[in-house]
Parts: sequence; structure tokens; C-alpha cells
Amino acid sequence: MNTDRRVNGLHLVRLLGDWRSGAVPTAYAGLASRLRLLILDGRVPLHTRVPAERELADALGVSRTTVAAAYERLREDGFLHSRRGAGTWTDLPSTGVSAAGPVATLVDDDDLIDLAHAAPPAPAEWLHAAAECAITQLTRYLPTHGYDPLGLSALRSAVADRYTARGATTTPDQVLVTAGAQHAFALTLRALASPGDRIVVEHPTYPNALEAVRRAGCRPVPVPFGPDGWDLEMLAATIRHTAPRLAYLVPDFQNPTGFCMSAEDRASLVALAARTGTTLVIDETVAELWLDRPTPPPVSSELVVTTGSASKMFWGGLRVGWLRASPTMVRRLGAARASMDLASPILEQLIATDLVPRTVEIAEDRREWLRSSRARMHERLALRLPSWKPNAPTGGLGFWVDLGAPIASALAISAERHGVALAAGPRFGLDGAFERFVRLPYTLDAEALDLAVDRLAAAYLALGGEVLDDLPLRGVT
Repeated sequence: MNTDRRVNGLHLVRLLGDWRSGAVPTAYAGLASRLRLLILDGRVPLHTRVPAERELADALGVSRTTVAAAYERLREDGFLHSRRGAGTWTDLPSTGVSAAGPVATLVDDDDLIDLAHAAPPAPAEWLHAAAECAITQLTRYLPTHGYDPLGLSALRSAVADRYTARGATTTPDQVLVTAGAQHAFALTLRALASPGDRIVVEHPTYPNALEAVRRAGCRPVPVPFGPDGWDLEMLAATIRHTAPRLAYLVPDFQNPTGFCMSAEDRASLVALAARTGTTLVIDETVAELWLDRPTPPPVSSELVVTTGSASKMFWGGLRVGWLRASPTMVRRLGAARASMDLASPILEQLIATDLVPRTVEIAEDRREWLRSSRARMHERLALRLPSWKPNAPTGGLGFWVDLGAPIASALAISAERHGVALAAGPRFGLDGAFERFVRLPYTLDAEALDLAVDRLAAAYLALGGEVLDDLPLRGVT
């Protein structure tokens, strides 16, 4: 297997943690079990070379026989692959849960609760007022052809002012208006990357970003998280070994893990980009949806392209986004845009022009609602599904839930039969990783959240899981 990525013994020891804990009969079984978990969780990426038996044994302070037996168990189970004289790499078994084939759904589509998309409903009052204002402003633009590949100057100024207020001094010529953050990322890939280029991504990460990388003909290179967030050591090693064209990161309430990058790590990230000449694409889609404490100032430098969107703060149906970069980069991206589209719709831009300056007020309304929904879902999960372990995001739109077993794909199939559309963990990763996780957005009202968790409990029960049933499950019978 041809790969330059490896994890050394000392770093793997840190990832393993207290691997001797748990009800395992032998040391090698405990080591194999913990390594298997790291691979399934994506914290040790697939096709990464693991330390030689002697190196890991020395780092762990155990016999080489223990490590050899653990590696052999993992090879038998399909989680490691070795080639004599070349080394050993992480892998996944060729068999697993399959979602193939038709599945009978027990509810009508109209009764399906959507937990697959993390997007709140529109703030109706604000949006109605902005739409009315936009209609009155539209008359000014009707005599023109309506095409502006960089975006309306008023909206670019409003977005620039918002960045400046958050701590990243920005001028309008550093802003390009797009049809959402996803469009901004795709445009950046179109302008800066070529087929075959490597693109570093977090692992797990936003599924549509992975799809954009694939559609551009590029190769996503995953970098796993540590237990408390970004593993900058692994990120630096990956960039050194793979020489990626871009790195796509979500430092603010990362999707799906909810991690928020510290100011110190952001500074280290910018320094890493400068040392390696790597362009960073920073997704700020939910940066202002903090719930417990404000986020650090935006990541900014000549090597940073920042993407943002009106979708999460205002409404998913308002297809307006933007990117922030150097004036030279903005002109370059604007010139590349013609091959994708000519410009963003004027009316939607006018609505966003009215809303962006009101972000602070709208965000506070959003936070109050999201805090309540987050608490409601957490309480309901504890009541119904106490074996599930949701994380503790300090912002953003959803939980990343550890199911305790690699059943996410099977649960998604069962959940749909019980009336819930669910995003299973493997959607957020590569090569089948994250089967132990699901993302659960808390973007529904209280009644819908309660019903969704009840239906999830019924779906989990159908798979043989244990639930608390002090109250009747409002699933599908």
C-alpha cells in the first residue's frame, strides 16, 4: 500500500489513553479493542501506517508479544493490513452494515421528522420585514442587467463591517457574494485546485464538503480529532507528508463534533499555513451561533479563504453566502465564477443586505431558542436512551452522539421505518468510519423533539437496544 502517513508510537499511546480498562480477559485483547475503536471512530485514519511492534511495545511499556498478538487479532478482523518488509496499515473489514435494498417505511412522508438536516426554521418577523424592504429597493436595479459576479456593493460592505466588528478588519473588496457557503467552497476548489490534488479535511467533517472535493476530482485526506479537539500535531504531519493544495476546516462548532478551536490553536493554524504555503478554507457557517460563550476572532491571513452563509443564522431558503479573502484572491475567484454561474440573485442579496447588519439582534433571539432546544433534547435523550452519550457543544446546531456500538447505519434504516430521517456517522467520514455515532440536531420545537426521541428509542429497541419505558413510546406501532 502506497502511503506516507504514519502515526508514531508516542502519539498512538496518547490516543490509546487508558487502554487497559474494561472487561477484557488479556492485555492484547484490551489493546486490540482500543485500537479497533480508534479506527472505527476515525481518530486513526484509514491507510495510516501504525508503529512497528517493537516501537509500540517500548512506548507502551509492554512486551512485544502483547503488541504482536493485538496486531494479529486486528489483521484477522480486517482492521489492519500488513505487507512483509513494508509495514502495517489501518484498514476496515470488507463486510459491514449495508443500506442496500428497499426499506418499508411505517409512516407517511408527511409524518417524517427530519433530523438529517441541521437547520432551524426562519425568524419569520425579521425575514418578512427584510423581504418587504428588498422589494422597495429592487426598483433601483431593474434598469440594469442584474449581473454582478462579485455581489452587490451594499451587501459586500455589510459583510465586511460584520467581520470587522468580530475582530478581523475587512474591506468590501475582500468580500465576494455567493449562493451559500457550499457554493463558496466549490468556487474555491474550482479556482485553486486541479483534479488529483489532495485536500486536507477534518475527520469527521461536513458531508457536502467531502462531496465537493470528490466532484472537483480531488482526493480528501482526513485528519482525525483528539479527545478534546483538533490534533494539530497530526494535522502538521499530514500537511508535511501529503503537500495538499487546500485544507478545509470548521473551527467554530465543527460539524458534526461541535468542537470550537481556541484562539491559541487558531494562531498555530495560521502559522502552520504560512510555513507550508497551504491555503486554508475556513467554514464559518455557524460561527455566530455560540450558546455559552463567544467564539475567538475569525481566522485571517493572506492564505485564508473564509466562507460564510445566511442559511443557519437567517434561513436555509435564503441562498446567499459569501467568502472573505485578499482583494487579489477575490478578483481571481470572481473571474473563475463564470464557469459556474454569472451572479447571485438580486432580490435575495437585498434581503441579506437588510439582515446582516441586524445579526447581533437576530443571533440573540436564535440563541435563546437554541439553548432551550438543546436542553430539551439532552433531557429527553437521558430519559429515553441513557446508554447514548451526546457530547456537550457550546454552540452550533446539534449533538454528536456516541451510540456505544457500531450500529449507526442500521439505526438510520430502522429510524426511517419509525418516522425519523437520521444522519448516521459514516456520512461524515471516509471509508465507513464513525459507525458508532449519529448527529442529532436540536433545531426542532419541543413537541417535535420529544416525538423524535421517542421514535428513535423505538427504532433502537427494534435493533435489540435497551430503552427506558416508564412512559409510552410515541413511535410507530
